[in-house]
Amino acid sequence: MSKRLLSRFLGSTIKLGTLTARFADGSSETYGSPAEAYPDIRLAFTDGKVPRDILLDPRIGAAEAFMDGRLVIEQGDVMGLVQLLRSNAAWERGGALKPPSLTRRLRNRAKFVVQAFNDRTGSRRNVAHHYDIGNELYRLMLDPEHMQYSCAYWPEGVETLAEAQHAKLAHIAAKLALADGQSVLDIGCGWGGMAIFLARHFDVRVTGITLSQEQLALARTRAEEAGVADRVSFELVDYRDLAARGARFDRIVSVGMFEHVGRPQFETFFRACANLLADDGVMLLHTIGRFGGPGVTDAFTNKYIFPGGYIPALSETLAASEKVRLIHSDIETLRLHYAETLREWYARCEANREAIVAMYDERFYRMWTFYLSGATAAFEWGSMGNYQIQFVRHRRALPITRDYMAAAERRLLDAG
Repeated sequence: MSKRLLSRFLGSTIKLGTLTARFADGSSETYGSPAEAYPDIRLAFTDGKVPRDILLDPRIGAAEAFMDGRLVIEQGDVMGLVQLLRSNAAWERGGALKPPSLTRRLRNRAKFVVQAFNDRTGSRRNVAHHYDIGNELYRLMLDPEHMQYSCAYWPEGVETLAEAQHAKLAHIAAKLALADGQSVLDIGCGWGGMAIFLARHFDVRVTGITLSQEQLALARTRAEEAGVADRVSFELVDYRDLAARGARFDRIVSVGMFEHVGRPQFETFFRACANLLADDGVMLLHTIGRFGGPGVTDAFTNKYIFPGGYIPALSETLAASEKVRLIHSDIETLRLHYAETLREWYARCEANREAIVAMYDERFYRMWTFYLSGATAAFEWGSMGNYQIQFVRHRRALPITRDYMAAAERRLLDAG
């Protein structure tokens, strides 16, 4: 029964490109037809339970079968497999992969609601799950100069990951409209790349905050090595606790952190930011976001990658910020930049496969590459994009046209 239902599902989904599946009973089925630019994938199911597991929840069922070696890709790779499935169900065409059963869906949603509450203890635990697995993995995957674990920026002429991440930092810095002598808060500072970049290019003092012990230690080391430790400091502190101290900053930047806030905390986050931001201050929020309306985090991501995380729709992000009278003074949608970035990370993981397996194990490597593949497909064919939202507390805090952004960005890029 499971085999027949899975065949029906795959046959109705895959039209362009081909997928050949060899089942545990020795039979094979081919779905789709050859098409230019669409992959041809061959895989094998090593036991009869794999079709059932995939039907119960396609993403986590396929992921765990792949991680455990029960779904074996015999031709192609996991990036090609996920691309084949997702490209045949593109968001723009109203497509979606078959959802899990009602029972599984309700159970996943209930678990997600609990994890996404993200109080101080939960936030610290969830961040540690992903970021405290060791800096060496991220050194292998990210650009070594900036160590940016967020969407790069790929304007015309930019070819390497390092160039694209440099361009991203310049793009964001230009939107902050910085002036010498200002104070800057970096919420979710990662390994310090943004803080170091700002201190190198402007006479400002930057405070970076994180909940990751691993990130904190390396960020401090990197600031020392960059020669900016006298103007950059990092703290292990929750944004809510920092706001409670009564601190104020001229500028706030947050890149790739809002996805970890959790929907129940959106208003709390923006209220804290409004309290931390000077009356004439500027804030730049860079976040993954959903096209369309609100959704729910899939079970694989919630269990293995970002527990408690949630990708917000633009509508719910703006609605939360409006309640504390933050003005969204500029909004930019980056549609495909993260897909380019993720493909670079995937390639670097492939090139360093032996090292990653030695650090962890084969199952971890499969999990990680499945995560990168699924994320890439979500940005190329699904409902994911990136938003850069500029906020001000006062309508006269910035020039009334956007020309200052382009001019500042050009100066930063020319400076190298």
